[in-house]
Amino acid sequence: MIIHVDMDAFYASVEQRDRPELEGKPIIVGGSPDQRGVVAAANYAVRQFGVHSAMPSSTARRLCPHAIFLPARLDYYAQISDQIREIFHRFTPLVEPLSLDEAFLDVSGSEQLFGTAESVGRKIKEAIGRELNLIASVGIAPNKFLAKIASDLEKPDGFVQVDPRGVQAFLDSLPVERLWGVGRQTSKVFQKLGVRTICQLRALPLSVLTSHFGSHGEHLSKLAHGIDNRPVVPDRKAKSISNETTFATDIDDQESLRAWLLELTEQVARRLRRHALRGRTVEIKVRFADFQTITRSRKLPEPTNSTQALWEQANALLSTRLPSDHLPVRLLGMGVTEIDRTGVTQQQLFDEADRERQDGLDEVGDQIRDRYGSKALSRGSTLKHDARHRPKPT
Repeated sequence: MIIHVDMDAFYASVEQRDRPELEGKPIIVGGSPDQRGVVAAANYAVRQFGVHSAMPSSTARRLCPHAIFLPARLDYYAQISDQIREIFHRFTPLVEPLSLDEAFLDVSGSEQLFGTAESVGRKIKEAIGRELNLIASVGIAPNKFLAKIASDLEKPDGFVQVDPRGVQAFLDSLPVERLWGVGRQTSKVFQKLGVRTICQLRALPLSVLTSHFGSHGEHLSKLAHGIDNRPVVPDRKAKSISNETTFATDIDDQESLRAWLLELTEQVARRLRRHALRGRTVEIKVRFADFQTITRSRKLPEPTNSTQALWEQANALLSTRLPSDHLPVRLLGMGVTEIDRTGVTQQQLFDEADRERQDGLDEVGDQIRDRYGSKALSRGSTLKHDARHRPKPT
């Protein structure tokens, strides 16, 4: 059985926990409404006004003028996320984080030690509440797709278990928008076909789905039947580390893209250093306005976690490997693969003196951000995007 744990309004809940005077008040974590900011998290007190994550902060303020806006403290949330993950690992080594506030757990092999999946799910939920004073919603099901749906059905403070013998009954009345991959445009097609629920979708012949959606139609058919064979992939076995962001407004300015890419690179490099890892292959991911997605990669002579070394390769990929007449960019991502865990320091990317200087700069930069927040120190070329664009969470 698979458990999906999803923290309720995580960023906002952490802020409310740390500042009891905010109890019951509408809280928005994210960018300033005066600077084209975006809502990163909204607590349930403000959601009743129609505020939700990824919404422009200016819109959120218009919907709820008395909302309290707080800047995001991502490094602090990451520390708490590590504490939550430690609770998960008490019950199973098969933990696959999706983000700071949610993860899949495979507890199939843990029943003899800890009891049924339901028992494990309740113990995890109780431990998070008791030790961290935070609330999680839990979904339990035979696969990842069903578990994720289950965890979302009774938020906040939800606990839903899907009986393996009643999967289709569980799905039947749910709207098709619950299926992964059904966005606004796909939903419009289903409306024209007279399909509103997953039950109605399941009744469609596969040929109809593939004629409208191509190979994606087969994927939707499998999900409608409750089929999802993907395993839980533990983070400790991850073969890559990456960050990506979807822009609130598509970007066609190369310098703005470079600024965002540098910020993503700094985030990835910092994560590598935090876990004493290095990567050998640098990769960027670009999704254009028409949703075409491409990736480009470049292999380094030695693994590294140096921000400068990774940035030089990522910047070269962005500058030389994209079509010259490409459409505006909707999503940008940066990552490293071929993860090295030996702890052996790379030697060839810089000479010894240069390498020591880069390591020193990275170490000091990490210390400053740990103490004062992720925005306390920025390279010059990252400043431009703050004035022009804000991402929405992905």
